[in-house]
Amino acid sequence: MPAFRQVGKKQLPNPVLCMAWSPKRDLIALASTTGELLLHRLTNFQRVWSLSPSEHIGKEITALAWRPDGKILAFSLGDTNQVVLCGVEKAEILHVFHMQNPVSCMHWMEVTEESSALGSFYQSEDESKLFLPKLASLPKSYSTTSKLFSEEKSDEIMNLLGEVRLNILVLGGHAGHVELYAYGMYKIATLAGVSGSCRTLSLASDLKSLAVITEVKSAEDQAEICFVQLDTGLLSDCLPELTRMARKFTHISTLLQYLHLSLTCMCEAWEEILMQMDLRLTKFVQEKNTSTQVQDEFLELLLWGQSSPELQALLMNQLTVKGLKKLGQTIESSYSSIQKLVISHLQSGSEALLYHLSEVKGMSLWKKKFEPLGLDSAAIEGAITAVGSFSLKTSELLQVIDKSMKNFKAFFRWLYVAMLRMCDEHVPPELNKMTQKDIAFVADFLSEHFSENEQLFDRKGKYFNVERVGQYLKDEDEDLVSPPSTKGNQWLKFLQDSAHLKTSPLLFPSFPQKSLHFVKRMMENVIELCLQKPAEVIGKSVKQAAFLTLYSAPQRSENMQRLFELPSLWNDKKAKMHNVVFCMPHVLPHRLYLLRKGSDPNRHIPNSVTSLNLSHHFDASEGESAEPRPHDVYRCLDARFYSDEMLTVILQGTEEDNSRSVLAQVPLSSTLNCESEFKWTPNLRLDQQSDSIPCQSLVLGNQWRELEGMKAQFVAVNGIREVACVLSENLRHLRVFEMDVEDEDDEGAEPQNDTAEQDTLDATMTSQGDESVEARNDEAGKNEEHLESEETSEL
Repeated sequence: MPAFRQVGKKQLPNPVLCMAWSPKRDLIALASTTGELLLHRLTNFQRVWSLSPSEHIGKEITALAWRPDGKILAFSLGDTNQVVLCGVEKAEILHVFHMQNPVSCMHWMEVTEESSALGSFYQSEDESKLFLPKLASLPKSYSTTSKLFSEEKSDEIMNLLGEVRLNILVLGGHAGHVELYAYGMYKIATLAGVSGSCRTLSLASDLKSLAVITEVKSAEDQAEICFVQLDTGLLSDCLPELTRMARKFTHISTLLQYLHLSLTCMCEAWEEILMQMDLRLTKFVQEKNTSTQVQDEFLELLLWGQSSPELQALLMNQLTVKGLKKLGQTIESSYSSIQKLVISHLQSGSEALLYHLSEVKGMSLWKKKFEPLGLDSAAIEGAITAVGSFSLKTSELLQVIDKSMKNFKAFFRWLYVAMLRMCDEHVPPELNKMTQKDIAFVADFLSEHFSENEQLFDRKGKYFNVERVGQYLKDEDEDLVSPPSTKGNQWLKFLQDSAHLKTSPLLFPSFPQKSLHFVKRMMENVIELCLQKPAEVIGKSVKQAAFLTLYSAPQRSENMQRLFELPSLWNDKKAKMHNVVFCMPHVLPHRLYLLRKGSDPNRHIPNSVTSLNLSHHFDASEGESAEPRPHDVYRCLDARFYSDEMLTVILQGTEEDNSRSVLAQVPLSSTLNCESEFKWTPNLRLDQQSDSIPCQSLVLGNQWRELEGMKAQFVAVNGIREVACVLSENLRHLRVFEMDVEDEDDEGAEPQNDTAEQDTLDATMTSQGDESVEARNDEAGKNEEHLESEETSEL
């Protein structure tokens, strides 16, 4: 009876670039060469959802990583140098940030160290909920037209924080560029000076070191694979302070994303129809033959009830009675929506920003604890001031909206009655009453809005700007066309007369000439500078602890995908070690090597380098399908760490009569029982002293299975869920196995879910994903049948 049970197989239309199992769920993420991201469930390898490539995001996926809780999937894009955090439940893009260089590898780890200081912090972390109101969700109707965000995204964005326990997303790129992001959001370290290009990396769970596999060009212009260990002792020594700081800054980063999304909704609520009055008045000025101003034309209509033929044509033919009524309703509705968004989203979000920044400032004043991490109280004070200026600008916008709503309501009411009289139509009695005070109010409105705009039109050639709210929502560096009048403002006069208050740091500066977008962008830049300094300080504290040259890299074929190549890294949390598994096919192709380094750079590890001879005698007792062979010699195509004690490998026979592919489980204990210890000779590559590396024979027992009818090449495993996914040589054919059970006659039977929580999750994701994917599955059915027939003929 073959070991491992096959529970699904799939033939994909496009080659697979990356694959990664969820750490908590029976889900696997696949990235194809077309830039499509796929999520499949273990059961029958059913597709849950797919995320198509986008010009705004990118089309060239280079790496995948799951957040430790399995709720967020991160992927990098090489064509746009962006990293994207995607929600697993609804396939929603929650956060995007740019990188200086393309990302070639990533690793998302969770800190396992415990301390009394961290325990108290975990319990008190949610104290902000006692003082701050819950942030309002964004309305559905305003988020559906956005290109990057979908409905009710605000709740999802606030959930980006995840659990309080610190987790770090590590990103490695070309030219040795490495960055660390706390909770996947806040950059806590920028590392430079790592030799070569990063191929894979792993941060120890105790934060004492970072292991990186790099590809370095030698003096002979030959690629060499090297192991680099970086000492990150500052992160480990200041873990409680780092967690507090990172959590606060992640709150701040999330709130900035929330404010950005809120402002996007406000821009969508401000409709283009509000520009109708301005555009038509501009056209009226350009085409009118009289020398009178537009202000005089409307004042004559107001006082005498008579208008010039040109103004009458404008009102009756272009605006029309129905158009004016619709325009008035649209302006009132739009202004009301923007007003609600400012109050419930922008102001509440900026208040939360001030709260968290104030707490960070308190941390920075505790210099003994937080100064080593680079917290600068002066920079944080500047960020608080910038947020205060943004709050002042939101209050100014509210005043402009309130005044504009009153002005437009009175103006449109009078103009609507005047147009009804021009048409000799009946005027409702409730609209026909107009007091002398109402006439004076409309006259003041005409004088304030029309005279200034006619001068502006003559001077700059721009159109009228009767509508005053839209200028605040434009993302431009220019000053406001019609800034609010400060004439008669007693507070401003008091400030100008006071030499002490004018320069007081207690008062937030206002920018009356600038738009809301401009002040928001200025606030983001100041906060970004505030967040950068800790990353620079922590990055400079990281030093290289070890640099080992492993072997010269063989010439890579054009069809070989670098993302799947060995070496493979693994952090043993219990033993606190970095494990590296690799092959040296140009030296001894039938051997598999294991390198072990302690996460503490000063710790000595016995048997640090060992090897495994991949020659094995398969007999009938080990597998029913195996025929007795005198001696089988295999080479390793791929190897991944299944757990701390087990490797999952893809083996291929090297002899002419034995080219079969084998999926096997290799216990690491068989490689560590070495009596002799390897002594590394300095200034020599490991492959140049491979003869002296201790070697053990391969011991598989019954933990292997021949992959019949498949040219297997790569494997992805999840030891927690006890599953493995094997990928074929052409990168299109997938087979999924449960590794803890033997195969039976009902091959492909559905596995049972382990927990009730998994059942609930599957039901939720099925209802959300199946509807969107059903049509695509039907369309792709014929293609998959055709591809399967091609695969069969190829084999």
